[in-house]
Amino acid sequence: MYEAQPAGRHAAAPEGGLLRRVYAPRACDALAYSMATYAMPLVVLASTGSASLTGLAFALEWIPRVAAFGVAGALVDRSGAAIVCFLASLARAVLVAGAAVALVLVPPGTLATVLVMVLAAVTGALTQFSFIANEAVGAIVSRHSDGPTHKVQSVLIGIDQTATLIGPALGGVLLLTGPTWMLACLSLLSFLSAGLALQTPSTPLRGTRPGAARPGGGLREGWQTLRSLPPLRRLVAGLACSNLMLGLLQSASPVLVEHRFGRSPAAAGALWSVTAAATLIAVACCRAALDRLGLWGVGIISSTVAAAACLAVSEAPSYSGYTALVSLFVAADGGLTIVLRTVRSQVIPPAAFGTTLSLTILLLLLPYPLAGIVLAVTPAAHLTDALRGCAVLQALALLITFLRLRHDPALQRVPQGQEAGREAGQEVPEGARR
Repeated sequence: MYEAQPAGRHAAAPEGGLLRRVYAPRACDALAYSMATYAMPLVVLASTGSASLTGLAFALEWIPRVAAFGVAGALVDRSGAAIVCFLASLARAVLVAGAAVALVLVPPGTLATVLVMVLAAVTGALTQFSFIANEAVGAIVSRHSDGPTHKVQSVLIGIDQTATLIGPALGGVLLLTGPTWMLACLSLLSFLSAGLALQTPSTPLRGTRPGAARPGGGLREGWQTLRSLPPLRRLVAGLACSNLMLGLLQSASPVLVEHRFGRSPAAAGALWSVTAAATLIAVACCRAALDRLGLWGVGIISSTVAAAACLAVSEAPSYSGYTALVSLFVAADGGLTIVLRTVRSQVIPPAAFGTTLSLTILLLLLPYPLAGIVLAVTPAAHLTDALRGCAVLQALALLITFLRLRHDPALQRVPQGQEAGREAGQEVPEGARR
């Protein structure tokens, strides 16, 4: 049997400290990511005043992100995480800085509307390239760590949620003075992310076993691998349905907070900061619970809480009640994310890692542009009905997912770092062979 080797230049555990080479670049890019994701709809709403255009902008922001995955995964496998993250962050920094200047010079109207809509689309695509690179590094590092696989993933999720805690609130506050300052801050964060990306570990491609999927082979190899991994396939399907509800909440919240509850853009940004704080607490609890309850136990509890919160969110009578229910849902979603990332890092073969990772993230993000389209075509009077229907779909999907995974070996224990890497590399599933 051939010894499993990392599948791409991004796929080696870093020689330096995790803080300097993994966590610091991840933190800076995550903050830029959260501002680009949560604050861009607020920029559109502030610039246009239209709920329909806000939903359309959300869809336009996510469609290029989805389209970028096939290229991003193959590029990370072929060229390495550091260069991909550096170039994507640098391009985003320059683009957003140019847009900030243009919005000062262009008077409000059609041209300004087109500018912010195009900006949302292009920054969405560039953000996904750096996101894929950082996700690949995080998964490989967790696989080769000395402790349990979920420990590193918990730290990474904590970084992401801390960024989500700060990013939307910062964007909302900056928007009180106009879109220009928010875009200037996003540009600065992107420049910092580009500089820190040079610390991201990248090592030359080493040999893989005969018959394994070739690095950079595209989504076809990723699809073949995913089909051969039933636990990962079922988790992705269930969480994709859950993400439709999350995407609808993300796109509709600026409208609901400002028009239904009569709050300011800063309150819309603060909503997601509160959810991030709740998620940080939930991730810490899940990290301890995983050792006792296992992946399936944490997954079923998280899915139950998420479903209950979503079924109630459409009936929220006030901004505080809405914030509490959304926070509960997103916190439970954090537990589901730990389960997904741990399973993903332990079962995907190293030789097909980049392409399979890209495909799983692609499938999980497809509901986001769909959610934007749902908001764009739903009359304001029926928005509550749309939320209620998505909540029912989410609850059924999560219930079916974890019932089918009840006795799956992949969710019965949490492999330890190096052991997880060896298990994932011992055999290439038949579906992953070309």
